[in-house]
Amino acid sequence: MSETLLTIEDLRVQYGRFVAVDGLSFEMRGGDLLGMIGPNGAGKTTTLRAACGLQPITAGSVRVMGYDVFKHPTEVGQHLGFTPDEPAAYETLTVTEFLDFIGDCYGLPPSACAERIDHWLAALWLTEKRASKVRSLSRGMRQRLAVARTLLPDPHVVLMDEPAAGLDPGGRVQFRQLLASLRDQGKAVVVSSHILADLAEYCTHVLIMERGRAIRYGTVDQVAGAASHEHCRYRLVLAHTTGDVANRLESLDEGLQFAVAGDVITLEYERERAAAADLLARMITAGIPVAEFRPLEPDLEEAYLRSGIGQVD
Repeated sequence: MSETLLTIEDLRVQYGRFVAVDGLSFEMRGGDLLGMIGPNGAGKTTTLRAACGLQPITAGSVRVMGYDVFKHPTEVGQHLGFTPDEPAAYETLTVTEFLDFIGDCYGLPPSACAERIDHWLAALWLTEKRASKVRSLSRGMRQRLAVARTLLPDPHVVLMDEPAAGLDPGGRVQFRQLLASLRDQGKAVVVSSHILADLAEYCTHVLIMERGRAIRYGTVDQVAGAASHEHCRYRLVLAHTTGDVANRLESLDEGLQFAVAGDVITLEYERERAAAADLLARMITAGIPVAEFRPLEPDLEEAYLRSGIGQVD
């Protein structure tokens, strides 16, 4: 089992009477990739800033590689990288000059720094912009540069706040691949995002937050599967549309919940296979022209909506 790289224990951040983070605890090992989701004001950004020592805490502790973030900031800085939602950079420098400066701050030898810069510019699709001034970059390119700046020192723990903001669909696909690569390298990665479909693809763990508290936390399967242990959604495709299909479904079970969209019906029913098989048999007997009937795997969007939280960012 890989070692624990990040530990957050009973974290509390309070501004006067307002509690931004309330008793949050979790730990991450090498190869863990945690997706944080929740509405505005849930405490995601505050948690990330506290985890890297930029936000004073009221109570609790944060440790990176065993070092207390606030007692040993120098040691923590050697192992942790953070990409904020609105990253800052020196506008008058070129992309290469900016990354050279960052490498020098971390004490990287010039040759090693140049090699890493080449690598991350290529990995983040910025090679053609290496001689461009930072001020000339679009928001998406600035976001990529911020990620390159974070990864340049090769940190063990990587924290990212909305890193896909400003990226086009193609960039999002490539960025998902990058995050999966970081995960596979054995780093501990935390990503705050409201793009739930993306998170399901590359995360190993998910944390749903509301009002500073953890509503749900666990592996993707645990959180997504927590939507309902006894029921699940099914997708029913008709061989042809029929006007009285709703009446026929209601005649089978008065409490059956379903939605009809042309020849596709989504319904909720018991997860147990025998019960689903019985429902299918009764639908066919009732004259419903079933062409396809299958369960839909629970996903993060469903789990989030069932958590009772109003909306994602």
